[in-house]
Amino acid sequence: MPGLDGLRGLAALYVVLFHCWLYTFPGYPDSRAPWWLDGLMFGRLAVVFFLVLSGFSLAISPARHGWRSDGVVRFLRRRAWRILPPYWAALVMSLAVSRFVVPASHFGPPTGKTLLVYGLLAQDTLTAPTPNGAFWSIGVEAELYLLFPLLLFLRRRWGAAVLVACVALPVIAGASPVEGANRLAPHLAPVFAAGVAGAGIVVASDRVRRLPWAWFAVLAALPVLALDLVQGSVWTVDHYFWVDLALAPAMTMLLAAVATGRPALLVRLLTARPVRGLGGFSYSLYLIHLPIVMAVVRRVAPRFVAPGLPTFWFTLAVALPVSVLGAWLFSRVFELPFQRNRSWTSLTALPPARFRPRRRAGAGGRPDAQLTASGTPSTPGGTPC
Repeated sequence: MPGLDGLRGLAALYVVLFHCWLYTFPGYPDSRAPWWLDGLMFGRLAVVFFLVLSGFSLAISPARHGWRSDGVVRFLRRRAWRILPPYWAALVMSLAVSRFVVPASHFGPPTGKTLLVYGLLAQDTLTAPTPNGAFWSIGVEAELYLLFPLLLFLRRRWGAAVLVACVALPVIAGASPVEGANRLAPHLAPVFAAGVAGAGIVVASDRVRRLPWAWFAVLAALPVLALDLVQGSVWTVDHYFWVDLALAPAMTMLLAAVATGRPALLVRLLTARPVRGLGGFSYSLYLIHLPIVMAVVRRVAPRFVAPGLPTFWFTLAVALPVSVLGAWLFSRVFELPFQRNRSWTSLTALPPARFRPRRRAGAGGRPDAQLTASGTPSTPGGTPC
């Protein structure tokens, strides 16, 4: 869908800005940052948006096929192939940075338990010193993948309203969550389910698709955002669970608007080459940016600038471009090859024939037949054999 990668890239970029702000100014959520930087405090909501977008994106193909998937095992295998290689590579990098450069947590350096818990994506249920504070959401998303086939069944059997109700009502009935608590997957399952339900708009009738979903999203989000601004950052963080649920419909309708090509100006912005390119390696950016930001804030910046606002500008000038460039390079090695190849066989296969070296002349002095770009044998003169 044109624009969805752009949204993913901008959300990842916002998370980087949030962490630059968070680690520069102490006291979160009652931050000592200037008031005009308060717009950077909603990093949690960007991650919630990732979960809504994940549910929406994964459900588009099943929605086009009667809400049926290609099979649970195949789905989970493909998700693991897509998510785990860059995650494990980022885990190794984060462990090294946390051990030798700057600790990732005030609970101490990573341990053997850290490697086991985070390597198995069990950080949402088991506690261990974190190597990277951004990894909490990867464990949540992995658990939601296990729930995804059940969500498709509910949607296929009883419709979108029953799907959302079956997920949201039990969670709301037993809700007492705070940010950073373990077992966040049940608390965030309703926002993922909202994304799954919203994918139905993409395959709905033309009348439904033409509805002003972008304006619906704005109208749904404004009361929640206004309440957050009035109540302040401390109240917002203490009530993130309810804020997440309240904003999930607005996020879903924004995705529906972009997926249906409206508004055209926003879609053109999101499909512009820089934004689309950023979305192409947004997962890598999310995975590796935080160790870079923390190293700049706590090890590099104190050598050159004063604390506070000078450190924030220094971090933006150094950590932001390093994170983006590093993520692009990281994706070329650990992410894109696994997107372009769906198995170890194709990943490790020989390069196409046109890239293989030309063979030497045969024993009779006549050069062996070469291969054309299409793989068809040809004589040295270029005529197909």
